[in-house]
Formats: sequence, structure tokens, C-alpha cells
Amino acid sequence: MLSTVCAVGNEPPNVLLISIDDLNDWVGCLGGNTQASTPNIDRLAERGVLFSNAHCQAPICNPSRTSLMLGLRPSTTGIYVNQPWFRLTKRNVNRTTMSQYFGEHGYKTMTAGKIYHASRVDKASFQLVGPRPGQRLSIDECLIPDIGSSSKLWDFGPQVYDEQKFGDSVTASWAINQITEKHSKPFFLAAGFYRPHVPFYAPQRFFDSHPLGSVHTPEVKQSDCDDLPSAALKLTDNSGPPSHDWFVQHNQWKPAVQAYLASVSFTDTQVGRLLDALDQSSHADNTIIVLFSDHGFHLGEKERWAKQSLWERSTRVPLIISVPNGLQGKVCERPVELLSIYPTLLKLCGLPVRDDLEGVSLQPLLENADAAWEHVALTTYQRNNHAVRSQHYRYIRYADGSEEFYDHRVDPHEWNNLATQPGNAPLLKEHADRLPQSNASEARVSIKKSGQP
Repeated sequence: MLSTVCAVGNEPPNVLLISIDDLNDWVGCLGGNTQASTPNIDRLAERGVLFSNAHCQAPICNPSRTSLMLGLRPSTTGIYVNQPWFRLTKRNVNRTTMSQYFGEHGYKTMTAGKIYHASRVDKASFQLVGPRPGQRLSIDECLIPDIGSSSKLWDFGPQVYDEQKFGDSVTASWAINQITEKHSKPFFLAAGFYRPHVPFYAPQRFFDSHPLGSVHTPEVKQSDCDDLPSAALKLTDNSGPPSHDWFVQHNQWKPAVQAYLASVSFTDTQVGRLLDALDQSSHADNTIIVLFSDHGFHLGEKERWAKQSLWERSTRVPLIISVPNGLQGKVCERPVELLSIYPTLLKLCGLPVRDDLEGVSLQPLLENADAAWEHVALTTYQRNNHAVRSQHYRYIRYADGSEEFYDHRVDPHEWNNLATQPGNAPLLKEHADRLPQSNASEARVSIKKSGQP
């Protein structure tokens, strides 16, 4: 049965959940890169609250999305990397996902695109499933054949085929069809956009809007890694993407940045299509919109590419929540987590609160963006490696006990590791006290696929 309590209007509100893959703070309203062009994400920020200090729970797809949908930390689920699928593990098989819970309380649940890693379908999570293009592309011939990676996903460049056939465009079109329909129940619609995940493919016009001659690369300090513990270098030594040296030596750094920017603009266009459809529909005044990215992305910073680090570039993500008749055009600088989306939506939609979720509802910050906030954001990558992000600081501790510590008020690039300075010991302890008290063993496949819910 639907809850009789509703935080928005007289009818239970709909939910439009917009997921974007690998989008860092290269978004106009976040100011991470002045070259970024995202007018539609920016206008969504103007109609809601932009959380400018939001962080993912894992800097890699599977554990981040699993954490968000289950409302639990990787240190609880034991899902630390891209395998296994949570429904195949004894520890997590019967857990209730966010959309599943909405479905159990009277909502029509729908999805298209990429919500779970590899665009997997969880039958318990969604009642209606649309197209899921985009995860593993059929690439006959890479545009850059000698890219220095064993994965065909590492490629970039403009595409000339029909724009409507791009996977994210197909996802948006299907979602628009659902938005424009009348529904007998409130709906929970999750649309997952794949770009700017590699390969960085987008229609030619988006490359034209970011001319290569005007593209500038991220600022990199050559000695940046000199003060890092060996555990940091080992953890981020990812064999998937090409090395930073490859991009530099082959003069591909600027083209890759251009392709990322083009991919971001392309996805922003799809977000705009959703917003336009919603504004023109009968659901315009009764739909909560949540937009987020599953993690950030390095484009040369710290001489790294992709994600899979515990630094700001990998953990900081866009997060915007727009509530009908709620705050508009506000920026919240408090440290928050994607983990909070689940309990926040329960509160906003008046569904029974669950006491087994590890996230904290953001409702107080949606009512007052400057409200007092004692919480931090915690990110985990592989077992026993964690980052704690507070209002001004980042603290990282690795499984071997080594540490990093940065003051973002004076060092937004995280170039100066302050962990060894004696005067910072009290601050290090304060942040270390926020680490998980226990770290679950790595989850293993223990259930046959035929036994999935």
C-alpha cells in the first residue's frame, strides 16, 4: 500500500533518477573545468539544491552503484570491485534495493540505460525495463588503434552515424515516452546515461563545439607523487587505461580531453530532453528529480587516467536534488554521500523509514542548505582502503596503515600530503575515527544464476 504521508504536494510524488557514468566536476555549475558546457544540468541546479561537496562510496562502477541502490557501504556488502554481482552473493541476495522498496509501496518502477554495473537487470528492482544500450560496444575498428591499452573501450573521437541511434539518445527517448504517459500509480523512473564513460564517442557537432585548438589540459604537478605512500601508487596502478606517458608522448592528451568534454555535452543534451519532457507533462509539478554520477574521473591529474583512486578527482561527483516547491538555486557545501539518496527519497516521498540503511537523509539540507551538519563522506576502494572527506579536509588511510591528508582550503589539487606533519596529528585522529569499525570480507559468488530473484 502507498504511504498516506507525502512530503511534496497532496499526491505521492514521482521520482526521476538520472544516473551519469564517469562524470566528474567538469560541469558548469560545479566549475571544475571552464571549458565544460552543461546548460541543462546547470538549469536543473537552478531549480534545486546542488551538493558541491558530494562523494561516491566507491571510485568504480559496481560497488558504487550497489552501495547507492542498497543503501549500504562497500565495507558492509563486501562488494569492493566490479565483481561479483550482488544478487549472486549469499550476504546480499535478499537485500532490498531502493527502487524495489518503492515498488513494494505502491510505485510503478521503470528503468532504461545503465543503472547497475554492465547495465545488468535486477528483476526485483524494476517492473518495467527499457533498452539498455551502451555497456559493451561492438567496435570493429578503433579510431586510435595503438592506444596502449588491452581494452577496446579505450578509444575516442567523433561519430557520424544518426544521433538518434546513440545509446544514450535511445535511453532518453524511451524515458521520455514514460514521462509523457499517464500512470495509475506514482512512478519511480531511473534513466542511466553511459557517457562520458569510455570510449569517448559523441556526435561530430559536440566536438565542433569544443575546438581542439582551444582545449587545455588539467594542471599537473610533476613531483605530485613524490610525497605519496607506496600503497597509494600500488592501489592506483591500473592496467586498464593507457599510461599518462602514452597520452603525452603520442600527443593525445588534448584530443582525449576534447572527447571527454564532447561526451559530457552530449549527455547534457539528453538530460535537457528529459527535463523538457517533464516540464511539458502532467507530472511537472509533482516529480522529484535526482541527478548524480557514480564516481569521478582522472584525465591526467596525478598522472592518472580513469578512476580507481581515493583522491578528490575520483570521489567527487555531481549531485543535484530538485523537489517541487523546494529550495531553488541553492548550493550546499556540506560533505554528503550518494549513500544518502535512498533514505532521502524515502523521507521526501513519505515511505516508511528503514533503520537498516547506512546513509543519512539529506532532507535537513534540502530545507536549509547551510544547516548544521556533523557528517562526513566516506569512500572505499578495495578492502580496508578508505578516504574521509569533511568540510575542508581529505584523509586517506590504506590497508597497510599509511596515510594522506590534504587541506582543501589551500590545496584543492591535493598536491601537498600533510599526513607526516606532527601538528596535524589531532586532525588525522579526528578523521580516522570516522572510518568503518569493520570491513566485511570480499563477497564471493555463492548462488547460481538461476537462483537470482
